[in-house]
Amino acid sequence: MKKLIPVATFAAFAIAPQFSLGVTALPAQASNPQHVQQLLRTGQCPNCDLEGANLSGAHLIGADLRNANLQGANLVGTNFEGADLTGANLKDANLTDAFATNAILNESNMMNANLSSIRMYNAQTFGANLEGVNIQNAEVYNSGIAVGGGEKR
Repeated sequence: MKKLIPVATFAAFAIAPQFSLGVTALPAQASNPQHVQQLLRTGQCPNCDLEGANLSGAHLIGADLRNANLQGANLVGTNFEGADLTGANLKDANLTDAFATNAILNESNMMNANLSSIRMYNAQTFGANLEGVNIQNAEVYNSGIAVGGGEKR
């Protein structure tokens, strides 16, 4: 009588090497934990290193994030009402469902950022890099971001 190896055991050994490769390929958390705490405690964090930080759902109303590095940060559902993000690096950041009314994003780098379903009213975006942003289902009004589709007059 042949001894059979359960399929689940075989599948676990077949998948394990691929899974471990995927885990080691993930980028390490690069944000400065002291900067994250400073921002959440005081709302003041100009020039801070918040790269890759998880600030999902944070209430950053009126926060000072001038020239902060938020590259690749998780900003899903974050409230940036009246926040100053002048010169901030938001490259590859996820701002899905974020709220950015009256936010200042002048000269910010939002290259490849996910702005889907963001609510951005009266935000300042002068000189911002918006190359490759995803604005699907976004509500953007009076913010200097042209979505297209209209005719030039």
